[in-house]
Amino acid sequence: MENRVERISPRLLQSEPMQRCSLDACRAACCLHGVWVDLAEVRDIFAHAGLIRPHMPPAHQDPKGWFDERLEEDEHALTGQVRHTTVLPDADHYGGTSCVFLRADYKCALQVAAQEAGMHPWRFKPFYCILHPLDFDDQGHITLDETDLLVSEPGSCLRPAAKPVPLIEIFAEELRYLLGVKDYRRLISRLPR
Repeated sequence: MENRVERISPRLLQSEPMQRCSLDACRAACCLHGVWVDLAEVRDIFAHAGLIRPHMPPAHQDPKGWFDERLEEDEHALTGQVRHTTVLPDADHYGGTSCVFLRADYKCALQVAAQEAGMHPWRFKPFYCILHPLDFDDQGHITLDETDLLVSEPGSCLRPAAKPVPLIEIFAEELRYLLGVKDYRRLISRLPR
């Protein structure tokens, strides 16, 4: 079995002076360009369209309009291929565009659908949405961009903090989800004491 902890960049064991933003402040700025979605996730979203559709704006309830036709190779995707969500003009959103799944309340329709159905909030959420703002480095390790770049971006989901915080604590929810509780605990044990 693969050691998932080894897929985490040593950068995430560092402490940095940053903290999470709240949805009220960032207003889902990360959703401005849409997201690449693994083909298995696309099929799953289509299979559960009946659960998702009621949480979409009326003009975007047809699943045929949820993804564009672009298909790309992606070494980090389970199937090796991804499709992009449809990106819509949105004058009220950061950057003037938004993902088709972004609602007027700045929540993701996929996440709301899962919660309303009594499932884990990320049940339908694409992998790259869960991962964000974490990313992959050149070696395929899960990492984070440089602090200055992240906290200076007006639409970032991270903000400066008064004192350094371990990055694996800031991203605990994502890392526990991606690694599992057992491997997340192993990762925490690597923190300097």
